Amino acid sequence: MPKKLYVGNLPFNTTDDDLRETFERYGSVTSARVITDRETGRSRGFGFVEMDDPSQADEAMRGLDNSDLGGRPLRVNEARDRR
Repeated sequence: MPKKLYVGNLPFNTTDDDLRETFERYGSVTSARVITDRETGRSRGFGFVEMDDPSQADEAMRGLDNSDLGGRPLRVNEARDRR
């Protein structure tokens, strides 16, 4: 079952492709999406990555949490479902 990760504190110029490339170092990425503001279309500074292999997702979480991307320390943890 795929595992979805929350990625916070993204630089505002990060694209979906940038996010995908960052996580592909750890394994196969099913989807990578930077969340944008509906009104302005600008990044909201966070996104979600889904990986097929939960062990690769865990490794990516450990490897990338607090790592530097564009001068900002990433926050990576397991995504929680909306309530």
